[in-house]
Amino acid sequence: MAQRSLAPTRICPDCDGFPAVAIDTGTLLEDGTRATLRVTCRRCRGTGSTCTAAPAPVTQREHA
Repeated sequence: MAQRSLAPTRICPDCDGFPAVAIDTGTLLEDGTRATLRVTCRRCRGTGSTCTAAPAPVTQREHA
């Protein structure tokens, strides 16, 4: 029986598919844990993949 295959997703070139990271600030909190910041990729907005842009429309020029 044939299996359906999904279209391959394009991995974001800015984050290489790792859209969210935790950055350690170096500050210790009162409970002994480190304060971290969660940052997401600006280009893919945290999805890890990008969609392909629609091709530009072809325009024809009139010759005078």
